[in-house]
Amino acid sequence: MSEPGAPPLDGLRVIDLATVLAGPNCARYLADFGADVIKVEHPDGGDTLRRMAWLDPDDGTSLFFKLANRNKRFVTLDLRHADDLAVLRRLLAEADVLVENLRPGKLEALGLAPDDLLAANDRLVITRVTGFGQDGPYAHRAGFATLAEAMSGFAAVNGEPDGAPMLPPIALTDELTAIVAAFATMVAVHSGVGQVVDVNLLESMLHIMGPVVSAYDRLGYVQPRLGSGIPYTVPRNTYRTADGHWVAVSSSAESVAARVIALVGAGDDERFATFAGRVEHRAEVDALVAAWIAERTRDEVLAAFDAVEAAAAPVYDVPALVADPHLGQRQALARVDGVLMQGLIARLSATPGRLRHAGRPLGADDPDAGTGERIDWHR
Repeated sequence: MSEPGAPPLDGLRVIDLATVLAGPNCARYLADFGADVIKVEHPDGGDTLRRMAWLDPDDGTSLFFKLANRNKRFVTLDLRHADDLAVLRRLLAEADVLVENLRPGKLEALGLAPDDLLAANDRLVITRVTGFGQDGPYAHRAGFATLAEAMSGFAAVNGEPDGAPMLPPIALTDELTAIVAAFATMVAVHSGVGQVVDVNLLESMLHIMGPVVSAYDRLGYVQPRLGSGIPYTVPRNTYRTADGHWVAVSSSAESVAARVIALVGAGDDERFATFAGRVEHRAEVDALVAAWIAERTRDEVLAAFDAVEAAAAPVYDVPALVADPHLGQRQALARVDGVLMQGLIARLSATPGRLRHAGRPLGADDPDAGTGERIDWHR
């Protein structure tokens, strides 16, 4: 139990043996709310995420790494060496959570089989993040987000109607799976029972697809690619304004759709009076809205939608997002060790999380590192 005033996960020790994104981000969410997360890296270069994508000009470390590994402590262990493996076993014997993303069987090959770890520490939660899960025909395939985005049905419904399936231009699956893994880990911790948590990229993506499986099973419906549209909301799209900006419009509620149709001058058209009618005449509705918006500036469009309580928003690029006053007031972005990054994922009124530092140098907390905190090897 946390002390009064302590962060909610104070006292929870997590060993982060994962690399790149989904596993480390799972551990990062726990660290943000007070867990003592010890990231274990190989001494020869550490997590490859340290060198991936955009590098901080100050120290050459990946900005991905600084975000995904903030609030953690950093030690190096070469698990091919018996002494270092013994150190890890001692850490796990007193830890609450292990997060790892090795291929199924690799943890066992290191001599760290879950049954053995649980025999030594019966409260340990072992969160295993893979591409396809710990069993099944695909279990031993390499786990990459792109594969999950393709196989979950996500790519098939993205893109223009006459175009190719589209993959997301961000690490969507890894980021989503991290949240799933953090949630599942805390469910297991709350249970009070040491156990294995089996989380994978494919099934995490499957869960954000909504009832597409049910619609296929019950109705034979297969969702087509609709660009920025979705099957059950018309109009819903992005539209260019007279001054060259883009706005996004949604009308998922019947009352909102009616106000949008009236706003663009088609309130008396019976074809557009119902959900079914708007879906049937999707192209006509979209053309009307596009033409109306194209004649007005972005500010005029947003003001008109706001006046009739309809849903429209500017399409932000990152500079616009960073400048947004709402996100600023909400502290949705925070500067940590000089790096602007996302703030805490949720606000807790009584026991909030805290941002202490960005991802740190390799081995910063090794017992002989000479810098940073020393690892407390015992509870």
